[in-house]
Amino acid sequence: MTVAFYAPLKAPDHPVPSGDRTMARALIKALEYAEFPITVASDLRIYDRTGDTAAQTELIKQADTEVTRIVSGPGARTWRCWLTYHNYYKAPDLIGPAVARALDIPYVQVESTRARKRLTGPWARFAEAAEAASDQAHTIFYVTGRDAETLRRDAPTGQVLTHLRPFLDRADLPTQSDYNGGMLSVGMMRGGDKLGSYTLIADTLALLDAGLDWQLTIAGDGPAEAEVTRLMAPFGARVRMLGALPAEELQQHYERARLLFWPGVNEAFGYAYLEAQATGLPVVAQDRPGVRDVVAGMQPAVSDGPHAMAARLTDMLTDRAALKHLGTQARARVSQQHLLPAAAATLRTAIKGMT
Repeated sequence: MTVAFYAPLKAPDHPVPSGDRTMARALIKALEYAEFPITVASDLRIYDRTGDTAAQTELIKQADTEVTRIVSGPGARTWRCWLTYHNYYKAPDLIGPAVARALDIPYVQVESTRARKRLTGPWARFAEAAEAASDQAHTIFYVTGRDAETLRRDAPTGQVLTHLRPFLDRADLPTQSDYNGGMLSVGMMRGGDKLGSYTLIADTLALLDAGLDWQLTIAGDGPAEAEVTRLMAPFGARVRMLGALPAEELQQHYERARLLFWPGVNEAFGYAYLEAQATGLPVVAQDRPGVRDVVAGMQPAVSDGPHAMAARLTDMLTDRAALKHLGTQARARVSQQHLLPAAAATLRTAIKGMT
């Protein structure tokens, strides 16, 4: 029987790349790997970025129309369950709960976020809908330990919480790096948290010994590109900025790099960490909640600042054997925990157990 899939924030066929779209597509692959046929039940985008109550009212009306269309569709009666990816107060699932009730099938969520502090204020109606959807879920798959904290705190009696580790949408590992290149950073160039990571990178590079042989390649672009360029200007030709790269070209850079350097300021978890480690690259980051879920080994504490990251970079760049050993350990961890087979096994066991 088919799994009905829905991503209210960004449909898997949305034209603009993002982490949400990547995860939605990966989930579909994992469900198919688990031998569940998939129907993308709706591509209606439910998203209010600014807290616009009129926009929320209009989206609620559109969702009600969509519920009627879906329930009366010819294939709906063959659905095993409804699975929604990323329900939260700015992008609540306004469709899945009603459809699941009408069809009397289990309602499931992946990477749902609880935010009861939003029950007052401009997003109140959407926050109420997001909380109600989470309350109805038979099972919620949480991806990070940080999400699990509030999900456990607010879970209704009988709800099942299952850890679905972040994963790459591939069943095997890519070619291992030859470690003949320099350092690599991969991240979008936006203000706020992303710019915070780039600021930490610049502060760390400034602390490296003048005689240390290092180069850094940066893959990524975005509205803060000019600011990132300014931050990296003092390092001259040692830093290369390549802009956004297609997946195949980015993989080639992973396969030449020595390590991934990305502090991870407020990362949900970060696909670049998994992609790099799958290729055998050790990671230099900071010990942050999202980082802990996907990065092998302990990272420097946030309170130790850029000096600790500079020391770790120096150790890795001057000890090739240790660098390769750490990379091999990271690669093994990805193979065991963060590829399609592991994700599919988690989804298969949970979904078959609820129906």
